[in-house]
Amino acid sequence: MINGKTIYLTQSDITDKALFYYIENNMERRENMLRVVRTENGLIRGLPAADPRITSFKGIPFAAPPTGENRWRAPQPVKDWDGVLNAFEFAPISLQANSALDKNNIYAREWHVDPDIPMSEDCLYLNVWTPARSADEKLPVYVWFFGGGFQVGYTSEMEFDGERIARRGIVVVTVNYRLNTFGFLCHPEITAEAPEAPANFGLLDQQAGLRWVKRNIAAFGGDPDNITIGGQSAGGGSVLYHLTSPKNAGLFNRAIIQSGIFAPLYPDNMMPRMNMTLEEAEKEGVKFFEFLGVSSLKEARELDAKYILDKTLEYNRFWWPVEDGIFCTGNAFQLFLENKRWQVPILTGHTSNEFFAVPKAKSKEEFKCMAIELFGEDADEFLDLCRFNDSTLEDVIKNSTVNSIEYAIRVAAKANSDTGSNVLIYYYVFDAEIPGWDNPGAFHSVDLWFTFETLAKCWRPFVGKHYDLARQMCNYWANFIRSGDPNGKDSTGEDMPKWEPYTVDAPYGMLFADKAEFVRKRPGELMDFLVRQYSKRKSS
Repeated sequence: MINGKTIYLTQSDITDKALFYYIENNMERRENMLRVVRTENGLIRGLPAADPRITSFKGIPFAAPPTGENRWRAPQPVKDWDGVLNAFEFAPISLQANSALDKNNIYAREWHVDPDIPMSEDCLYLNVWTPARSADEKLPVYVWFFGGGFQVGYTSEMEFDGERIARRGIVVVTVNYRLNTFGFLCHPEITAEAPEAPANFGLLDQQAGLRWVKRNIAAFGGDPDNITIGGQSAGGGSVLYHLTSPKNAGLFNRAIIQSGIFAPLYPDNMMPRMNMTLEEAEKEGVKFFEFLGVSSLKEARELDAKYILDKTLEYNRFWWPVEDGIFCTGNAFQLFLENKRWQVPILTGHTSNEFFAVPKAKSKEEFKCMAIELFGEDADEFLDLCRFNDSTLEDVIKNSTVNSIEYAIRVAAKANSDTGSNVLIYYYVFDAEIPGWDNPGAFHSVDLWFTFETLAKCWRPFVGKHYDLARQMCNYWANFIRSGDPNGKDSTGEDMPKWEPYTVDAPYGMLFADKAEFVRKRPGELMDFLVRQYSKRKSS
C-alpha cells in the first residue's frame, strides 16, 4: 500500500528496472531512507534497524553455495535473482561444533547462546548496516571478519551487531566464511584440480566478500575507495593474512587487528600453528579422507555435510590456513616483519588477561638450560631480569611470563621502524573491570562488546562507566575507519584523550580501563629485552 492505494505487482506485469524505479520514487521518498538497493545480482530490500535511521540487510549471498562440486573450491560467482531479495534475516551459520551446548564454556555463556541456531554448508552470505539515505553519500566502509580459531564463529553473534558503528556514519559489513575442514582442508587432488587456488578456502571466502563490497557497496551509500578491514582473534589473524597477501591489491585502505597477532617465544607453549606448508597439509588431508572412509575427492564431495562435520569433530584437530605459495606466500607474521605487506595504517591491541607466554620448566636447572638455548650469550641478562638467583622456581616462572600478543605487537612495531616502513600503528590495551559472578577479568574477546558498543545485548551487569567507555571506544574505532586517525570528539562534544601513534622512541598506547587514557609508560625491561632478542635471533 502506497499513498493509501494497494498496488499489486507481478513479474509478468513489470520489469525489474521498472519495479526498482517505482519503489525508489515512491516508497523511498516517503521513508527518505535507503531500504532497497540494486546490486550486481539483483534488487535487495532491507529493514529498519532498532534505530530507523539505519537500514540492515541480512543474508546477502556473495558467492555460490560451496556445496557439491563447489566443496573445497575457491568461492564461485553467485547467480542473479529475479524480483527483490528480502534481506531480513541472518543466513545459517557455517558448519561447526555447537558451542552453546557446553555450559562450562565462557564463550557459550557470553554469546554462543542458541543451541538451535541453523547451520548449513551453504553459508557464504554477508550483512550490511547503512545509515545512508541515498547511494550518493560515499560513506566510509568497515568490513569485519569474526574470530573463533577458524573452527567456530559466525556473523550473527550478538556482539557483532553493526548498528551502533553505523550510527557514526559508517557502512558496516560482516562476512561469513567456511571453517574447519570445510574451509581449510587440503588434499593432492584438490591441488591438482585447481593449482591456482589449492587451499585456504575460508580466507578466499573473506576475500570474495571483500571484492563483493568493492563492487557493490556504493549502492548502499558506501565509498569503495575508503574500506577498512577488521577482525578479532582468528578474525584479526585473517586481517594479517590479507595484509600480507599479494592477491589483495587495492582492496582496503586500513586495518584493525584485535588480539590477532602471535609470535613464538618459549618452547612448548600452545600457539596457533599458522605456518604449515601446502605439502604438509595435503598429507593431513589424505589421512582425513581415510578417516572419512573415502579414497577420492569425488567420493568425499558426495558425502553428507553433517557426516563430514561429525567426523571432523571426532578427528579432533585444528584446521588452519596454510602456506600455499599463492594467497599465503609465507608465514604472515614474518612477512609483516619483512615489510612484505600492504602499507596501510593499523590499529591493534589486546586485552590484559589473554594468551600469556609461560616458560615450561620442572626445575631451575631446566629453566636455565632453556634460557641458554633461547638467548645464548645473553642468557645471563635474561636470568637476571627474571631474578633467577634469589627466587623460587615458581617466582622465576612468574617473573618471566608475558602477554604473548603484546610481545608480538611490540616486535611488529619495531620491525615497522627497522624496515623503514613507518606506517601509522595505534596500540591499545583493554583492562576494564568486567562484572559478573564468574569474575573473568579482561578475558579474550570481551572487548568486542565495547568496540561494537553492544553492551545492552550482554547478560553482564554493566553500569554507567562501562557504557561511557564503550561509547568512547566505538568513537575511536569509527574515527580510524573514517580517516586512519582515531582521534576526535566524544559524543558529548568534548575532545577525547589524544591517541598518539606507536613508535620505537615512543612505545606507548591507549589504556581502556575505567576510562580511556593514553599512557606514556615504556614496556618493562624484560619485554624490552625479549623484543630486542627476537630481532637479533631472526637476523643471525
